Amino acid sequence: MNEQVTQRQPARERILDSAFRLFYAYGPRGVGVDTVIAESGVAKATLYKHFPRKDDLVLAYLDKVDQAWFGQLRAAARAAGDDPRTQMVGMFDALSSGCRREGYHGCAFINTAAESETGTDVHTRTVEHKQVVRAFVTDLARRAGAADPELLARQLTLLLDGGLASGVLDVDPAAPAAAKAAAQALVDIACPAA
Repeated sequence: MNEQVTQRQPARERILDSAFRLFYAYGPRGVGVDTVIAESGVAKATLYKHFPRKDDLVLAYLDKVDQAWFGQLRAAARAAGDDPRTQMVGMFDALSSGCRREGYHGCAFINTAAESETGTDVHTRTVEHKQVVRAFVTDLARRAGAADPELLARQLTLLLDGGLASGVLDVDPAAPAAAKAAAQALVDIACPAA
């Protein structure tokens, strides 16, 4: 067997990687299935074998984004130490790396939600991601002793989303640090040190 063929990614992964690049850059609505097929180098039948509907491909894309972004948030929180107070602030370090990468176009979930109909599988998946992130932050807030963990989590996740949007709108390298400072102020108010 040709070595080049054996090193090639499986068709499903090529399709998903191509969709990931294209959907993130242009939005799922802005990319046709034929473009994904051409970019991934698969036959139309192969794409539809793995993803019977375009929405199935969009959902797989969102799952891949979720693994990456939520993984970065959790890693940044863990890197800040064991104290949930510092973890809530530390997760904002994920903004710095996320917003500075080349080709950054903001939050894939917010972007996809903006172009999808409420009640569709795709829109529901975007909402689910935001709920999972908020639940993670709520748990940290609860463990940190916040009087109202749900409120603090809502405030911090709104701040995260604003930081993600700022990375596109004003491309200010100081924006992630400003978001982190605001997070620190919120945490200090909501979770006084013992």
